[in-house]
Amino acid sequence: MLIYGLKTRLILSLLFSFLILKSNTLKAEYMKADLVLYNGTVLTMDKTKPQAKAFVVLQGKIVYVGTSDIAQLFIGKKTEVIDASEKTVVPGFNDCHIHPMPLYPFEHPLGYVDIGAHKVSSMEELIEALKQKVKITPEGNWILGGLYEDTKLGRHPTRYDLDRVSTKHPIGIRHSSGHVAVANSYALEAANITSETKDPPGGSFTRDTQGNPTGLCNESAGKIVLAAIPLPEATQQEKIEGLEHCFKRYYKHGITSITDARATIEMFKIYQKLRERGSLLRVTLMVHDPYLDELKKIGIRRNFGDDTLKISSVKVFHGNSLSGRTCWLKHPYEKINPKTNQKDYYGIPPARSQQELNDLIYEIHAHGLQAAVHSNGDREIPMVLEAFEKALQQIPLKDHRHRIEHCSVVDQEILNKIKELEVFLAPHSYIHEHGDKMHEYGPERWDMMHPNKSAIDMGIHIGGNSDDPISPAIPLLRIQSMVTRQTHEGKVIGPKQIVSTQQALYAWTMGSAYGSFDEDIKGSIEIGKYADFVVLSDNPLTTERTKIKDIVVEKTFINGNQVY
Repeated sequence: MLIYGLKTRLILSLLFSFLILKSNTLKAEYMKADLVLYNGTVLTMDKTKPQAKAFVVLQGKIVYVGTSDIAQLFIGKKTEVIDASEKTVVPGFNDCHIHPMPLYPFEHPLGYVDIGAHKVSSMEELIEALKQKVKITPEGNWILGGLYEDTKLGRHPTRYDLDRVSTKHPIGIRHSSGHVAVANSYALEAANITSETKDPPGGSFTRDTQGNPTGLCNESAGKIVLAAIPLPEATQQEKIEGLEHCFKRYYKHGITSITDARATIEMFKIYQKLRERGSLLRVTLMVHDPYLDELKKIGIRRNFGDDTLKISSVKVFHGNSLSGRTCWLKHPYEKINPKTNQKDYYGIPPARSQQELNDLIYEIHAHGLQAAVHSNGDREIPMVLEAFEKALQQIPLKDHRHRIEHCSVVDQEILNKIKELEVFLAPHSYIHEHGDKMHEYGPERWDMMHPNKSAIDMGIHIGGNSDDPISPAIPLLRIQSMVTRQTHEGKVIGPKQIVSTQQALYAWTMGSAYGSFDEDIKGSIEIGKYADFVVLSDNPLTTERTKIKDIVVEKTFINGNQVY
C-alpha cells in the first residue's frame, strides 16, 4: 500500500511542475494518465492549496493538482478526460457514522412498512399503511414498521392503535430516533409484559395512570419484546443484494466512504463478499462491543484490513437517544415525565455503572482498538470521559482518537475535558428533520446542543455523519443543517453552533477521514491520495445556505472510476 506523507506530496508536486514546465524532451506519451479533470472549480480541502482548476489520476490515485494547462499535458490516447465546465468538484463525502440497511421489498418478511413523516401524516394513515402489510403476511408473523415521528403525529402510537391493525400478528414499529418502539398487545403478551414487569437496565416501559404498559418501549425494553418472537433471517445473498442497493443510494448523494456504526463479524464477511463482486465503497467497521472477545481472540487490532475495508473501533452504548428524548440529563426535561406525569424526568440512566464502563473502555484501549461510545446526555458524557481518562492514565497513548458518537448535550466543562483528552466527536446534524424534538430540552440548552461550532473553534476534531436512517444519508442536506440550524419549518435551533459552509464541507471530508485514521489517504484532493471525488451542479460556498440541499450530485468517482 503506497501512502504519501505531506512532505513527499509537496516534493512530487514541485517535481511534476518542474518537469512539465522546464523540460523540452518530456513527451506526452511517457506520462499518460488514466483520468484528467480540468476547467473545474476544485475545492480540495487541502489547507495548503484550497482551490485548483484541475487534477490528474493515475492508478486510482491523484498525481497532480493545479492548473488546467498543465493537467492537459497528461492526456494520452486512453485517458478519460473530463471538462468540468467550471462545475464544482469536491472530495467524496465520508459519512463517519451510518447504519447501512438492506432495503427488502415490501413483500419480503423483513420488508419494513415506511411510516415516516414523508409517508404518513396522521394516526389513521399510519394504521392504514400497516394494514396493507397485514394483507400479505401470514398470521403469527411480525409486521414491522419504521421511522414514525411522534411530533408529526401529535403523539406516540399505543398498543391499542396497533391492535386496530391486527390482533393476530405481532406488530413492532420503531420511532425515527431508532431508540423507541411500540408493540401491540399480541407482542406484549408473547413477551409476558404486564403491569408487574420491572423496567430493564437502560430502558423503560411507558405506562398509563393505572400502571399498565401502553406499548411504548424505550431503549432496552424494546429488545425484550422483539426477543419473544423470533424474527425471520435474511439469507447472506439477500443481505449482499440489499446492501448493493443501499450503496447505490449512497453513490447518488456523493458518499464514497462510510463507517458502519454497529457492525458484526458476520457483516465483515459480507462486506468481503461485496468487495469480491466489485460493489464496495470504502468501509470502516465499528464492531459492536459484544464481539470484543472474538476480536481479541483472533488478534484484530485497530486498522485491521486495508484502504477499502477495515475494522478500526469498537462501538459501545453508554446512554440513550436525543431525538427519542431518553438521554440522561443533569437537569430535567421541559416536558412531563411520561411515566409519572411529574416534571421530574431526567431521561433513562445508562445500563452500565461507572466501574463497568471503565473496565470495558480499558479493555478496548489495552487491546489497541479505538473506542467509539454512543452518548448524548450531559449526565452520560462525563462518565465516558472519566473512562477514557482512566484508561489513558494506565496506558498513555497520544494518538488514540477515542470517539464519542453524537455528544449532543454538553457544557463548557465537558468540552474542555474533550479537548484535554483529544477525543474525536461525531455530532448530529439533523435539526432539519428533528428540530421539533429539541423543544423538550428547552431553549436554554439549544446553544450547547450538537456542538459543531464550539468544537471546531476549540480545535476538537469532528466528523460529518447522518446516523442514517435516523436522518437521511444526504450529505448536502446534512451540511445545510449544520450551516443554518433550521428546522424544516424554518425555526433556528441554537444559532451559536452554526458553522461556515467551508467548515461543514471539511467535516464531511477531512474531518471524517481523521476519525478513522485515514487523513493521509482520503478526504482531500491532494497528490498521493485516492481519487474519490464528486462533481456538483453548483458551488456550496457561493450557494445561499438554505438552498445547499438543492445542489445536485452529478457524478461520483471512487479510485478515479465513475460509480454514479
